[in-house]
Amino acid sequence: MAMKNSHDDHDVMADMNVVPLVDIILVVLIIFMVTAPMFMKPTINVNLPKAASGDQTAPSKLNIALTADGRINLNGSFVNEDAVKAKATEEVGKNLEVQAIISADKDVPHGKVVGLLDIVKGAGVKKFAISIDKK
Repeated sequence: MAMKNSHDDHDVMADMNVVPLVDIILVVLIIFMVTAPMFMKPTINVNLPKAASGDQTAPSKLNIALTADGRINLNGSFVNEDAVKAKATEEVGKNLEVQAIISADKDVPHGKVVGLLDIVKGAGVKKFAISIDKK
């Protein structure tokens, strides 16, 4: 008769099983991937013309202002929309990281500001800032 060694039956398992951990992490990752688009807003959050907070922006080659009567001022001179697009395209050709700083009178309709943003973004400008007055 063969005798069994009694300590073989009670060996402690020293390895950790990571398969359940990986399964749980993958499920959580899938949940985040599926729900992330629901939390993203397709809008542009901007500060109103008068705000208590605001960051200083770096100087820009594209300083665009909309006056209350609807005229566009580009870097100190009044221009039309075509000139804004041409200047923005020129500046993007020189520097892909150019930033447009847009200042609009509080009485300018929102649609005009969005139209100006569309012109600037259509010219290839990826960064823009909205100027505000501190309270």
